[in-house]
Amino acid sequence: MNVNFQTIKDILRALKSRNYRLFFSGQGISLIGTWMQQIALGWLVYRLTDSAFLLGLVSFASQIPTFLLASFAGVLADRYDKHKIIIITQTFAMIQAAILSILTLMGIVHIWHIISLSILLGLINAFDMPTRQTFVIDLVEDKKDLPNAIALNSSMFNAARLIGPTIAGILISLYGEGICFLINAVSYIAVIIGLLLMRIEPKIREAKKEKVLRGLKEGVKYAYDFIPIRTLLILIAIISLSGMPYTVLMPIFAKDILHGNANTLGYLLGSVGIGAFTGAIYLASRKTVLGLGRLIAIASTIFAVGLLLFSFSTSLIFSIPLMFVAGLGMMMQMASSNTLLQTIVDDDKRGRIMSLYVMAFMGTAPFGSLIAGSLASKIGAPYTVLLSGITCLLTAFWFAKNLPNLRKHIRPVYVKMGIIQEVSSGLQSATHLNMPPNK
Repeated sequence: MNVNFQTIKDILRALKSRNYRLFFSGQGISLIGTWMQQIALGWLVYRLTDSAFLLGLVSFASQIPTFLLASFAGVLADRYDKHKIIIITQTFAMIQAAILSILTLMGIVHIWHIISLSILLGLINAFDMPTRQTFVIDLVEDKKDLPNAIALNSSMFNAARLIGPTIAGILISLYGEGICFLINAVSYIAVIIGLLLMRIEPKIREAKKEKVLRGLKEGVKYAYDFIPIRTLLILIAIISLSGMPYTVLMPIFAKDILHGNANTLGYLLGSVGIGAFTGAIYLASRKTVLGLGRLIAIASTIFAVGLLLFSFSTSLIFSIPLMFVAGLGMMMQMASSNTLLQTIVDDDKRGRIMSLYVMAFMGTAPFGSLIAGSLASKIGAPYTVLLSGITCLLTAFWFAKNLPNLRKHIRPVYVKMGIIQEVSSGLQSATHLNMPPNK
């Protein structure tokens, strides 16, 4: 019993920080609403248009602003009060959800409304996501708990991915999509209250006279010159471009291939959520960043294999566990990459690097969604997902091949951080196994 209690305590150790507890609680409620809206929106678009291309177009519209503006938002996050920025972005996101709910509940929603509001949400997220990624650093009092906080964020996100789609599937069947949008709008109140209750010490910032473009150029050069950051960003970008858009095609799998309804869609994405939540809990239980590089390569492979096998499935019995596998691999790959980036980046460039992370993660996704929607309308959703899985698998192999070189560049960072003793142990273990050393 004591062992179990200690394990739980280790998994939740970042919650010792009051501000992080408030953030975690508010986001946990709000993200359930976010996932409900995402599921309902995809179902609404496909119900109104019966078009795979428009499913991809709506996703493209919601994500392309992130690709265009996230890098500038990262510069702002390095210069201005992140707390105030997030309060503003969350308030505007609540307004967007409220407008969408009103239009849908009144029965006057059209596809151009959905595309316009998706662009608006994309603009909001372009500033919210890079800022929120770096804001977590300010909330954790003991910086040793940062990897745990990032993993807990991922577990919270994917617990919501589990709960949100399940509730959405039921509510859509009973009351339609509008109620999901309304619940999402109300859920933002929790996160805004949490943000307002935080005690954030004002930071003394050095005067920044250089222009935004110069600061952006500095961040891009830093990311390009440091091989581990460059390699991680490339990996994330390719997998997001080719692999992540499978979620856009889920309404097609649920309705046309598995011959189900909104509940079927909820089961599929709920299974992804269970897998991702499992991966996040595992990451939260880890006490060191050592080994993350190898874990990223393994997780990328798991994700790719899950997609490959899912593309052949025509039965819900097989599709659900395969979505679990895909969710598990996806979560561990993305969260581990995030943690590794946050660990090795210089503090004064964190906002800009995390904005590049958001661009690689979310910014490439709109192009992937558009490509996936177009391909699915021509060759079908299963073959589209099959191609996605093959691309992700080749990318995983490429990253694994580069692990020894990444280790050589990351090691000095660990030395600077004062964990040289742990690194030495990891190297000895890796040498003994005749494998690339841990990252």
